[in-house]
Amino acid sequence: MADIPPPTPSELLRMVTELQQANQQMAEENRRMHEQIAQLVTNRLEHNDILHNREENRERRSMPTHVSETPQREEEEAHQTERSQPKAEEEERDNSAGPFTADIMNFQLPRQFTLPTTLTPYDGLGDPKQHIKKFRSIMIVNGASDPILCRCFPSFLDGPALDWFCSLPADSISRFQELAKQFEDHFAASAIYLHDSDYLTTIKQGPQESLKDYITRFTKVAMRIPDLHPEVHLHAIKSGLRPGKFQETIAVSKPKTLAEFREKAKGQIDVEELRQARKTEKSTAAKDDNKPRDSKKAFRPVPRYESYTQFNTKRDDIIKEILNSKVIKPPRKAGAYPKSKTVDKSKYCTFHQKHGHTTDECVIAKDLLERLARQGHLDKFIVGRMQKNTNSASDLVTASPSSKEKDKTPAQPRGIINCISGGYAGGGHTSSARKRTYRAMLAVTDAPKVPQLLQDFPEMTFGSTDFNHTHANYDDPVVISI
Repeated sequence: MADIPPPTPSELLRMVTELQQANQQMAEENRRMHEQIAQLVTNRLEHNDILHNREENRERRSMPTHVSETPQREEEEAHQTERSQPKAEEEERDNSAGPFTADIMNFQLPRQFTLPTTLTPYDGLGDPKQHIKKFRSIMIVNGASDPILCRCFPSFLDGPALDWFCSLPADSISRFQELAKQFEDHFAASAIYLHDSDYLTTIKQGPQESLKDYITRFTKVAMRIPDLHPEVHLHAIKSGLRPGKFQETIAVSKPKTLAEFREKAKGQIDVEELRQARKTEKSTAAKDDNKPRDSKKAFRPVPRYESYTQFNTKRDDIIKEILNSKVIKPPRKAGAYPKSKTVDKSKYCTFHQKHGHTTDECVIAKDLLERLARQGHLDKFIVGRMQKNTNSASDLVTASPSSKEKDKTPAQPRGIINCISGGYAGGGHTSSARKRTYRAMLAVTDAPKVPQLLQDFPEMTFGSTDFNHTHANYDDPVVISI
Protein backbone atom coordinates (compact mmCIF):
# COMPACT_ATOMS: atom_id res chain seq x y z
CA MET A 1 0.00 0.00 0.00
CA ALA A 2 1.44 3.40 -0.96
CA ASP A 3 2.37 5.84 1.84
CA ILE A 4 -0.01 8.78 2.32
CA PRO A 5 1.83 12.11 2.03
CA PRO A 6 1.64 14.40 5.09
CA PRO A 7 -0.86 17.28 4.92
CA THR A 8 0.36 20.64 3.83
CA PRO A 9 0.29 23.66 6.18
CA SER A 10 -2.76 25.07 4.40
CA GLU A 11 -4.65 21.81 4.87
CA LEU A 12 -3.70 21.71 8.56
CA LEU A 13 -4.94 25.26 9.01
CA ARG A 14 -8.24 24.41 7.32
CA MET A 15 -8.73 21.33 9.53
CA VAL A 16 -8.04 23.34 12.70
CA THR A 17 -10.55 25.96 11.60
CA GLU A 18 -13.24 23.32 10.99
CA LEU A 19 -12.63 21.78 14.43
CA GLN A 20 -12.95 25.17 16.11
CA GLN A 21 -16.24 25.82 14.31
CA ALA A 22 -17.56 22.40 15.32
CA ASN A 23 -16.64 23.03 18.95
CA GLN A 24 -18.43 26.36 18.89
CA GLN A 25 -21.57 24.75 17.45
CA MET A 26 -21.54 22.03 20.09
CA ALA A 27 -21.09 24.60 22.85
CA GLU A 28 -24.01 26.60 21.51
CA GLU A 29 -26.15 23.47 21.35
CA ASN A 30 -25.27 22.54 24.93
CA ARG A 31 -26.14 26.02 26.13
CA ARG A 32 -29.50 25.91 24.37
CA MET A 33 -30.33 22.50 25.82
CA HIS A 34 -29.35 23.71 29.31
CA GLU A 35 -31.73 26.64 28.95
CA GLN A 36 -34.54 24.32 27.81
CA ILE A 37 -33.98 22.03 30.80
CA ALA A 38 -34.02 24.99 33.18
CA GLN A 39 -37.21 26.27 31.59
CA LEU A 40 -38.86 22.85 31.93
CA VAL A 41 -37.90 22.66 35.61
CA THR A 42 -39.26 26.15 36.22
CA ASN A 43 -42.53 25.34 34.46
CA ARG A 44 -42.92 22.15 36.42
CA LEU A 45 -42.34 23.94 39.72
CA GLU A 46 -44.84 26.61 38.78
CA HIS A 47 -47.37 23.98 37.79
CA ASN A 48 -46.89 22.14 41.07
CA ASP A 49 -47.32 25.40 43.00
CA ILE A 50 -50.54 26.08 41.16
CA LEU A 51 -51.87 22.63 41.96
CA HIS A 52 -50.80 22.99 45.60
CA ASN A 53 -52.56 26.35 45.91
CA ARG A 54 -55.74 24.93 44.38
CA GLU A 55 -55.69 22.06 46.82
CA GLU A 56 -55.29 24.45 49.77
CA ASN A 57 -58.13 26.63 48.51
CA ARG A 58 -60.36 23.59 48.19
CA GLU A 59 -59.60 22.52 51.78
CA ARG A 60 -60.06 26.06 53.09
CA ARG A 61 -63.47 26.33 51.45
CA SER A 62 -64.58 23.03 52.89
CA MET A 63 -63.69 24.03 56.52
CA PRO A 64 -66.25 26.03 58.61
CA THR A 65 -65.07 29.54 59.54
CA HIS A 66 -67.50 30.17 62.35
CA VAL A 67 -70.23 28.55 64.37
CA SER A 68 -73.67 28.91 62.90
CA GLU A 69 -76.10 30.70 65.09
CA THR A 70 -79.11 28.79 63.84
CA PRO A 71 -79.71 25.46 62.01
CA GLN A 72 -81.15 27.37 59.07
CA ARG A 73 -77.88 29.23 58.70
CA GLU A 74 -75.97 25.98 58.66
CA GLU A 75 -78.17 24.55 55.89
CA GLU A 76 -77.67 27.66 53.75
CA GLU A 77 -73.90 27.44 54.13
CA ALA A 78 -73.98 23.73 53.21
CA HIS A 79 -75.98 24.41 50.04
CA GLN A 80 -73.61 27.23 49.10
CA THR A 81 -70.62 24.96 49.61
CA GLU A 82 -72.17 22.25 47.39
CA ARG A 83 -72.85 24.78 44.65
CA SER A 84 -69.31 26.12 44.81
CA GLN A 85 -67.63 22.71 44.64
CA PRO A 86 -68.81 21.79 41.08
CA LYS A 87 -67.73 25.22 39.88
CA ALA A 88 -64.29 24.71 41.38
CA GLU A 89 -64.02 21.28 39.78
CA GLU A 90 -65.05 22.68 36.38
CA GLU A 91 -62.48 25.45 36.71
CA GLU A 92 -59.87 22.89 37.65
CA ARG A 93 -60.77 20.69 34.68
CA ASP A 94 -60.74 23.59 32.27
CA ASN A 95 -57.45 24.94 33.50
CA SER A 96 -55.71 21.58 33.78
CA ALA A 97 -53.08 20.43 31.29
CA GLY A 98 -54.98 17.23 30.40
CA PRO A 99 -53.97 13.68 31.32
CA PHE A 100 -50.31 14.23 30.41
CA THR A 101 -47.54 15.03 32.86
CA ALA A 102 -45.65 18.31 32.92
CA ASP A 103 -42.69 16.82 31.04
CA ILE A 104 -44.90 16.01 28.08
CA MET A 105 -46.81 19.26 28.15
CA ASN A 106 -43.67 21.39 28.46
CA PHE A 107 -41.91 19.62 25.60
CA GLN A 108 -41.31 22.02 22.74
CA LEU A 109 -42.22 20.68 19.31
CA PRO A 110 -39.66 21.08 16.52
CA ARG A 111 -40.09 24.20 14.44
CA GLN A 112 -40.38 22.27 11.16
CA PHE A 113 -42.78 19.67 12.55
CA THR A 114 -46.07 19.34 10.66
CA LEU A 115 -49.06 17.32 11.78
CA PRO A 116 -50.05 14.64 9.22
CA THR A 117 -53.60 14.77 7.89
CA THR A 118 -53.83 11.42 6.08
CA LEU A 119 -55.22 9.44 9.04
CA THR A 120 -58.97 9.39 9.63
CA PRO A 121 -59.88 10.25 13.25
CA TYR A 122 -61.07 7.33 15.38
CA ASP A 123 -64.67 7.77 16.58
CA GLY A 124 -65.01 4.69 18.76
CA LEU A 125 -65.89 2.21 15.99
CA GLY A 126 -63.39 -0.24 14.57
CA ASP A 127 -60.25 -1.96 15.76
CA PRO A 128 -58.31 0.29 18.19
CA LYS A 129 -55.09 -1.67 17.63
CA GLN A 130 -55.31 -0.99 13.91
CA HIS A 131 -55.72 2.74 14.62
CA ILE A 132 -52.64 2.73 16.88
CA LYS A 133 -50.59 0.98 14.17
CA LYS A 134 -51.61 3.49 11.51
CA PHE A 135 -50.89 6.39 13.87
CA ARG A 136 -47.41 5.11 14.70
CA SER A 137 -46.58 4.48 11.02
CA ILE A 138 -47.39 8.01 9.85
CA MET A 139 -45.68 9.61 12.87
CA ILE A 140 -42.47 7.60 12.51
CA VAL A 141 -42.00 9.09 9.05
CA ASN A 142 -41.76 12.53 10.67
CA GLY A 143 -39.30 11.28 13.29
CA ALA A 144 -41.72 11.77 16.18
CA SER A 145 -40.54 11.03 19.71
CA ASP A 146 -42.63 9.77 22.63
CA PRO A 147 -43.76 13.24 23.83
CA ILE A 148 -44.75 14.18 20.29
CA LEU A 149 -46.81 10.98 19.98
CA CYS A 150 -48.66 11.85 23.18
CA ARG A 151 -49.29 15.45 22.17
CA CYS A 152 -50.51 14.56 18.64
CA PHE A 153 -52.65 11.52 19.43
CA PRO A 154 -55.76 13.50 20.56
CA SER A 155 -55.82 15.22 17.17
CA PHE A 156 -56.82 11.87 15.60
CA LEU A 157 -59.75 11.20 17.96
CA ASP A 158 -63.36 12.16 17.42
CA GLY A 159 -66.75 11.63 19.01
CA PRO A 160 -66.86 9.17 21.94
CA ALA A 161 -63.12 8.54 21.65
CA LEU A 162 -62.34 12.21 22.18
CA ASP A 163 -64.75 12.34 25.12
CA TRP A 164 -62.96 9.37 26.66
CA PHE A 165 -59.60 11.10 26.32
CA CYS A 166 -60.87 14.27 27.98
CA SER A 167 -62.16 12.25 30.94
CA LEU A 168 -58.74 10.81 31.79
CA PRO A 169 -57.29 11.94 35.16
CA ALA A 170 -54.68 14.68 35.18
CA ASP A 171 -51.00 13.69 35.33
CA SER A 172 -51.93 10.06 34.61
CA ILE A 173 -50.08 9.65 31.30
CA SER A 174 -46.29 9.93 31.22
CA ARG A 175 -45.55 7.72 28.19
CA PHE A 176 -47.35 6.98 24.95
CA GLN A 177 -47.33 3.26 25.72
CA GLU A 178 -49.58 3.93 28.73
CA LEU A 179 -52.00 5.93 26.60
CA ALA A 180 -52.11 3.25 23.90
CA LYS A 181 -52.75 0.51 26.48
CA GLN A 182 -55.67 2.35 28.07
CA PHE A 183 -57.04 3.23 24.62
CA GLU A 184 -56.98 -0.40 23.42
CA ASP A 185 -58.52 -1.72 26.64
CA HIS A 186 -61.35 0.81 26.64
CA PHE A 187 -62.37 0.29 22.99
CA ALA A 188 -61.65 -3.45 22.80
CA ALA A 189 -65.36 -4.21 22.42
CA SER A 190 -65.55 -1.93 19.37
CA ALA A 191 -63.07 -4.02 17.38
CA ILE A 192 -64.44 -5.63 14.23
CA TYR A 193 -64.61 -9.41 14.43
CA LEU A 194 -61.63 -11.01 12.71
CA HIS A 195 -61.43 -14.60 11.45
CA ASP A 196 -58.71 -16.92 12.65
CA SER A 197 -56.68 -19.42 10.64
CA ASP A 198 -59.32 -22.15 11.05
CA TYR A 199 -61.74 -20.13 8.97
CA LEU A 200 -59.49 -20.51 5.91
CA THR A 201 -60.31 -24.22 5.69
CA THR A 202 -63.95 -23.34 4.96
CA ILE A 203 -63.06 -21.40 1.80
CA LYS A 204 -63.54 -23.66 -1.24
CA GLN A 205 -63.26 -23.06 -4.98
CA GLY A 206 -66.65 -22.99 -6.67
CA PRO A 207 -67.65 -25.38 -9.49
CA GLN A 208 -67.55 -22.62 -12.11
CA GLU A 209 -65.07 -20.33 -10.32
CA SER A 210 -61.77 -19.68 -12.04
CA LEU A 211 -58.50 -20.26 -10.23
CA LYS A 212 -57.69 -16.55 -10.42
CA ASP A 213 -60.95 -15.55 -8.71
CA TYR A 214 -60.50 -18.23 -6.03
CA ILE A 215 -56.96 -17.13 -5.14
CA THR A 216 -58.04 -13.48 -5.04
CA ARG A 217 -60.97 -14.24 -2.72
CA PHE A 218 -58.80 -16.43 -0.49
CA THR A 219 -56.02 -13.83 -0.25
CA LYS A 220 -58.42 -11.06 0.82
CA VAL A 221 -59.51 -13.12 3.84
CA ALA A 222 -55.99 -14.32 4.66
CA MET A 223 -54.64 -10.77 4.75
CA ARG A 224 -57.04 -9.90 7.59
CA ILE A 225 -55.81 -12.71 9.84
CA PRO A 226 -53.03 -11.50 12.15
CA ASP A 227 -49.84 -13.56 12.50
CA LEU A 228 -50.90 -16.15 9.90
CA HIS A 229 -48.26 -18.84 9.51
CA PRO A 230 -47.16 -19.43 5.88
CA GLU A 231 -47.51 -23.23 6.20
CA VAL A 232 -51.09 -22.89 7.45
CA HIS A 233 -51.78 -20.48 4.59
CA LEU A 234 -50.37 -22.93 2.02
CA HIS A 235 -52.24 -25.94 3.43
CA ALA A 236 -55.56 -24.09 3.49
CA ILE A 237 -55.32 -22.76 -0.06
CA LYS A 238 -54.39 -26.21 -1.42
CA SER A 239 -57.22 -27.96 0.44
CA GLY A 240 -59.77 -25.55 -1.04
CA LEU A 241 -58.96 -26.35 -4.68
CA ARG A 242 -61.70 -27.84 -6.84
CA PRO A 243 -61.10 -31.49 -7.85
CA GLY A 244 -59.49 -31.56 -11.27
CA LYS A 245 -56.23 -31.65 -13.20
CA PHE A 246 -54.69 -28.71 -11.37
CA GLN A 247 -55.40 -30.25 -7.97
CA GLU A 248 -53.75 -33.46 -9.17
CA THR A 249 -50.75 -31.46 -10.40
CA ILE A 250 -50.38 -29.81 -7.00
CA ALA A 251 -50.68 -33.19 -5.27
CA VAL A 252 -47.86 -34.59 -7.42
CA SER A 253 -45.52 -31.57 -7.38
CA LYS A 254 -46.12 -30.82 -3.65
CA PRO A 255 -45.06 -27.16 -3.48
CA LYS A 256 -43.42 -26.39 -0.14
CA THR A 257 -43.77 -22.60 -0.19
CA LEU A 258 -46.38 -20.09 -1.26
CA ALA A 259 -44.01 -18.84 -3.97
CA GLU A 260 -43.85 -22.31 -5.56
CA PHE A 261 -47.64 -22.63 -5.38
CA ARG A 262 -48.14 -19.25 -7.04
CA GLU A 263 -45.72 -20.24 -9.81
CA LYS A 264 -47.80 -23.36 -10.54
CA ALA A 265 -51.02 -21.39 -10.28
CA LYS A 266 -49.77 -18.75 -12.73
CA GLY A 267 -49.40 -21.34 -15.49
CA GLN A 268 -52.89 -22.72 -14.82
CA ILE A 269 -54.38 -19.22 -14.80
CA ASP A 270 -52.79 -18.52 -18.21
CA VAL A 271 -54.33 -21.73 -19.58
CA GLU A 272 -57.78 -20.86 -18.22
CA GLU A 273 -57.64 -17.36 -19.66
CA LEU A 274 -56.62 -18.77 -23.07
CA ARG A 275 -59.56 -21.21 -22.99
CA GLN A 276 -61.93 -18.44 -22.01
CA ALA A 277 -60.69 -16.30 -24.90
CA ARG A 278 -61.30 -19.17 -27.34
CA LYS A 279 -64.80 -19.72 -25.95
CA THR A 280 -65.54 -16.06 -26.43
CA GLU A 281 -64.36 -16.21 -30.03
CA LYS A 282 -66.46 -19.33 -30.70
CA SER A 283 -69.55 -17.80 -29.12
CA THR A 284 -69.08 -14.68 -31.21
CA ALA A 285 -68.73 -16.78 -34.36
CA ALA A 286 -71.82 -18.81 -33.42
CA LYS A 287 -73.82 -15.63 -32.98
CA ASP A 288 -72.71 -14.49 -36.40
CA ASP A 289 -73.77 -17.85 -37.88
CA ASN A 290 -77.18 -17.63 -36.23
CA LYS A 291 -77.89 -14.29 -37.83
CA PRO A 292 -80.50 -14.33 -40.63
CA ARG A 293 -79.09 -15.28 -43.98
CA ASP A 294 -80.56 -12.16 -45.45
CA SER A 295 -77.93 -10.16 -43.58
CA LYS A 296 -75.19 -11.98 -45.49
CA LYS A 297 -74.18 -11.11 -49.01
CA ALA A 298 -76.39 -12.65 -51.67
CA PHE A 299 -75.00 -15.65 -53.52
CA ARG A 300 -73.92 -14.95 -57.08
CA PRO A 301 -72.96 -17.85 -59.39
CA VAL A 302 -69.59 -17.45 -61.10
CA PRO A 303 -69.33 -18.15 -64.86
CA ARG A 304 -67.38 -21.33 -65.66
CA TYR A 305 -66.17 -20.41 -69.13
CA GLU A 306 -64.05 -17.54 -70.34
CA SER A 307 -65.79 -17.26 -73.75
CA TYR A 308 -69.33 -18.15 -74.82
CA THR A 309 -70.79 -19.19 -78.18
CA GLN A 310 -73.00 -16.76 -80.07
CA PHE A 311 -76.38 -18.33 -80.95
CA ASN A 312 -78.71 -17.35 -83.79
CA THR A 313 -81.76 -17.90 -81.57
CA LYS A 314 -82.83 -16.48 -78.23
CA ARG A 315 -81.81 -18.44 -75.18
CA ASP A 316 -85.44 -18.68 -74.06
CA ASP A 317 -86.39 -20.55 -77.25
CA ILE A 318 -83.35 -22.83 -77.03
CA ILE A 319 -84.14 -23.69 -73.39
CA LYS A 320 -87.76 -24.45 -74.24
CA GLU A 321 -86.76 -26.76 -77.10
CA ILE A 322 -84.15 -28.75 -75.19
CA LEU A 323 -86.53 -29.14 -72.23
CA ASN A 324 -89.25 -30.46 -74.52
CA SER A 325 -86.85 -32.86 -76.23
CA LYS A 326 -85.75 -34.27 -72.83
CA VAL A 327 -82.10 -33.62 -73.64
CA ILE A 328 -81.79 -32.09 -70.17
CA LYS A 329 -83.95 -32.27 -67.10
CA PRO A 330 -85.42 -29.18 -65.47
CA PRO A 331 -84.12 -28.22 -62.03
CA ARG A 332 -85.52 -30.41 -59.27
CA LYS A 333 -86.26 -27.47 -56.99
CA ALA A 334 -87.46 -24.32 -58.60
CA GLY A 335 -86.47 -22.38 -55.48
CA ALA A 336 -82.87 -23.56 -55.42
CA TYR A 337 -81.68 -20.44 -57.19
CA PRO A 338 -81.05 -17.64 -54.66
CA LYS A 339 -83.66 -14.97 -54.46
CA SER A 340 -83.80 -11.61 -52.79
CA LYS A 341 -86.47 -10.27 -50.48
CA THR A 342 -88.13 -8.25 -53.20
CA VAL A 343 -88.71 -10.41 -56.29
CA ASP A 344 -89.02 -8.57 -59.58
CA LYS A 345 -92.14 -10.03 -61.21
CA SER A 346 -91.25 -8.46 -64.54
CA LYS A 347 -88.29 -10.85 -64.96
CA TYR A 348 -88.75 -14.56 -65.68
CA CYS A 349 -86.24 -17.38 -66.19
CA THR A 350 -87.34 -20.14 -68.58
CA PHE A 351 -84.83 -22.63 -67.18
CA HIS A 352 -85.66 -22.19 -63.47
CA GLN A 353 -89.30 -21.39 -64.23
CA LYS A 354 -89.48 -18.60 -61.66
CA HIS A 355 -89.45 -14.83 -61.41
CA GLY A 356 -86.60 -12.65 -60.23
CA HIS A 357 -84.17 -12.81 -63.17
CA THR A 358 -84.23 -13.34 -66.91
CA THR A 359 -82.85 -16.26 -68.91
CA ASP A 360 -80.10 -14.06 -70.36
CA GLU A 361 -79.06 -13.06 -66.80
CA CYS A 362 -79.08 -16.66 -65.55
CA VAL A 363 -75.47 -17.81 -65.27
CA ILE A 364 -76.49 -21.45 -64.73
CA ALA A 365 -78.53 -21.57 -67.94
CA LYS A 366 -75.76 -19.79 -69.83
CA ASP A 367 -73.17 -22.37 -68.69
CA LEU A 368 -75.54 -25.22 -69.57
CA LEU A 369 -76.06 -23.99 -73.12
CA GLU A 370 -72.32 -23.48 -73.57
CA ARG A 371 -71.61 -27.04 -72.43
CA LEU A 372 -74.20 -28.46 -74.85
CA ALA A 373 -72.84 -26.30 -77.66
CA ARG A 374 -69.30 -27.58 -77.13
CA GLN A 375 -70.61 -31.14 -77.13
CA GLY A 376 -72.19 -30.53 -80.55
CA HIS A 377 -75.85 -30.68 -79.51
CA LEU A 378 -76.69 -27.11 -80.51
CA ASP A 379 -75.08 -26.88 -83.97
CA LYS A 380 -78.31 -25.72 -85.58
CA PHE A 381 -78.37 -22.65 -83.32
CA ILE A 382 -74.77 -21.64 -84.09
CA VAL A 383 -73.95 -19.38 -87.02
CA GLY A 384 -71.57 -21.04 -89.56
CA ARG A 385 -71.57 -24.42 -87.83
CA MET A 386 -71.57 -27.46 -90.14
CA GLN A 387 -74.84 -29.37 -90.03
CA LYS A 388 -73.52 -32.92 -90.23
CA ASN A 389 -75.61 -34.63 -87.59
CA THR A 390 -79.02 -33.19 -88.40
CA ASN A 391 -80.55 -36.67 -88.74
CA SER A 392 -78.90 -38.24 -85.68
CA ALA A 393 -80.73 -39.26 -82.57
CA SER A 394 -79.26 -36.29 -80.66
CA ASP A 395 -80.58 -33.77 -83.19
CA LEU A 396 -82.88 -31.29 -81.44
CA VAL A 397 -85.20 -30.94 -84.47
CA THR A 398 -86.97 -34.11 -83.49
CA ALA A 399 -90.55 -33.91 -82.47
CA SER A 400 -91.84 -33.68 -78.96
CA PRO A 401 -92.08 -36.79 -76.76
CA SER A 402 -95.74 -37.09 -77.69
CA SER A 403 -94.89 -37.70 -81.38
CA LYS A 404 -95.65 -41.04 -82.99
CA GLU A 405 -92.14 -41.33 -84.39
CA LYS A 406 -91.15 -42.66 -80.99
CA ASP A 407 -92.82 -45.95 -81.88
CA LYS A 408 -90.89 -46.34 -85.12
CA THR A 409 -87.84 -48.59 -85.42
CA PRO A 410 -84.69 -46.52 -84.77
CA ALA A 411 -82.39 -45.97 -87.73
CA GLN A 412 -79.45 -48.33 -88.12
CA PRO A 413 -76.16 -46.84 -86.95
CA ARG A 414 -73.63 -45.97 -89.62
CA GLY A 415 -70.87 -47.54 -87.58
CA ILE A 416 -69.84 -48.69 -84.09
CA ILE A 417 -66.80 -47.26 -82.35
CA ASN A 418 -65.58 -48.88 -79.13
CA CYS A 419 -63.37 -46.79 -76.81
CA ILE A 420 -61.90 -47.07 -73.33
CA SER A 421 -62.49 -44.21 -70.93
CA GLY A 422 -62.15 -43.81 -67.18
CA GLY A 423 -59.24 -46.16 -66.49
CA TYR A 424 -58.96 -49.93 -66.39
CA ALA A 425 -62.27 -51.61 -67.33
CA GLY A 426 -61.35 -55.30 -67.71
CA GLY A 427 -61.53 -58.25 -65.37
CA GLY A 428 -65.26 -58.69 -65.01
CA HIS A 429 -68.52 -56.95 -64.36
CA THR A 430 -68.06 -56.30 -60.62
CA SER A 431 -65.71 -53.93 -58.87
CA SER A 432 -64.11 -56.69 -56.79
CA ALA A 433 -63.42 -58.81 -59.89
CA ARG A 434 -61.77 -55.89 -61.66
CA LYS A 435 -59.60 -55.20 -58.59
CA ARG A 436 -58.45 -58.83 -58.42
CA THR A 437 -57.54 -58.79 -62.10
CA TYR A 438 -55.68 -55.49 -61.71
CA ARG A 439 -53.68 -56.79 -58.73
CA ALA A 440 -52.82 -59.91 -60.69
CA MET A 441 -51.49 -57.78 -63.52
CA LEU A 442 -49.20 -55.92 -61.11
CA ALA A 443 -47.81 -59.14 -59.64
CA VAL A 444 -44.29 -60.04 -60.84
CA THR A 445 -44.16 -63.66 -62.03
CA ASP A 446 -42.02 -65.70 -64.40
CA ALA A 447 -43.93 -66.39 -67.58
CA PRO A 448 -42.86 -68.14 -70.74
CA LYS A 449 -41.68 -65.87 -73.48
CA VAL A 450 -44.39 -65.31 -76.07
CA PRO A 451 -43.12 -65.85 -79.59
CA GLN A 452 -43.39 -62.87 -81.87
CA LEU A 453 -46.41 -62.94 -84.11
CA LEU A 454 -45.61 -63.38 -87.72
CA GLN A 455 -48.53 -61.26 -88.85
CA ASP A 456 -47.84 -57.52 -88.81
CA PHE A 457 -50.60 -54.99 -88.23
CA PRO A 458 -50.52 -51.58 -89.92
CA GLU A 459 -49.81 -48.57 -87.70
CA MET A 460 -52.57 -45.98 -87.32
CA THR A 461 -51.61 -42.37 -86.65
CA PHE A 462 -53.46 -39.03 -86.63
CA GLY A 463 -52.08 -35.68 -87.63
CA SER A 464 -53.21 -32.06 -87.60
CA THR A 465 -54.75 -32.44 -91.05
CA ASP A 466 -57.16 -35.07 -89.71
CA PHE A 467 -58.70 -32.56 -87.28
CA ASN A 468 -61.22 -30.31 -88.99
CA HIS A 469 -63.41 -29.37 -86.02
CA THR A 470 -63.92 -25.76 -84.90
CA HIS A 471 -63.55 -26.45 -81.16
CA ALA A 472 -60.19 -27.35 -79.66
CA ASN A 473 -61.37 -27.95 -76.08
CA TYR A 474 -62.44 -31.60 -76.50
CA ASP A 475 -61.06 -34.00 -73.92
CA ASP A 476 -62.06 -37.23 -75.79
CA PRO A 477 -59.24 -39.82 -76.05
CA VAL A 478 -59.81 -40.27 -79.84
CA VAL A 479 -61.67 -38.15 -82.39
CA ILE A 480 -62.96 -40.10 -85.39
CA SER A 481 -65.01 -38.60 -88.20
CA ILE A 482 -67.07 -40.99 -90.37
